[in-house]
Amino acid sequence: MNEVWIAFGLTVFAGMATGIGSAIAFTAERTDYRFLSISTGFSAGVMLYVSFVEIFSKGVDTLAAAYGESTGHWINAASFFGGMFLIGAIDNLIPSGKNPHEVHEEKEIAPLHDPTAPVPNFEAVALAGKNAPPGRHDHGHHNKKLLRMGLFTALAIAIHNFPEGLATFLAALQDPNLGLAIAVAVALHNIPEGISVSVPIFYATGNRKKAFGYSLLSGLSEPVGAGVAYLALRFFVGGESGAIPPQVMGVLFAGVAGIMVYISLDELLPTSRAYGKGHDSLFGLISGMIIMALSLLLMK
Repeated sequence: MNEVWIAFGLTVFAGMATGIGSAIAFTAERTDYRFLSISTGFSAGVMLYVSFVEIFSKGVDTLAAAYGESTGHWINAASFFGGMFLIGAIDNLIPSGKNPHEVHEEKEIAPLHDPTAPVPNFEAVALAGKNAPPGRHDHGHHNKKLLRMGLFTALAIAIHNFPEGLATFLAALQDPNLGLAIAVAVALHNIPEGISVSVPIFYATGNRKKAFGYSLLSGLSEPVGAGVAYLALRFFVGGESGAIPPQVMGVLFAGVAGIMVYISLDELLPTSRAYGKGHDSLFGLISGMIIMALSLLLMK
């Protein structure tokens, strides 16, 4: 039972990083976009490396032992792409009409932490946004629409975070060291999400506490998702002892690898490119892979 609480604790840590992003938006005098670019690239590097090198192979080993070499590989591959289709379906069912990882201009964030800073001319920002790079945010909306967009972004992020919570939880359940690495990667990935939720809600309500609260709640969906999934698995497939069969864990591992690869390619790398300049995102990506590789080698 100890390992379950460790896994759950790591998932809570990863999810609450949205609150860190929100706190940065409200307290930092300037947003360090280069840090956000490198950290999101780093997160993608960790997720991609650990997905292909560690989690995918764990799925193969477990399923091959349960169903034989050939069948195990087929089930593992199907589960991997099944994970991709699952997160892709979530993307389509909850379309983020406004990118949850949208990049906010410095002048947009300034009034959050400095009450004397002038509120930007959002109509001008909206007009400028027509020719802006993809991912740039458009605040040219009425307050009610802005609030709705902020809440929708929080909901979209919350739903996206369910699979991330499951990924962190399952990895930590199997190997706490691996779970810690993934939790750090997910936490870094959640920092810009916290900013994305806070900014529109603050401008719609003028309430810092409310903006911070919704940002934090969107991240707490990760431990909620992990807990619900774990209880459902124990109830539906757990034996008398409640232990989850190894073949089910194998399918879940392969599916989690697919989810993490999808998140890295669809969300993290584009966000890292939008925040950074030059090769910042590539530096972050390679650094994440190297740190993850060294961690895995030192733990063996």
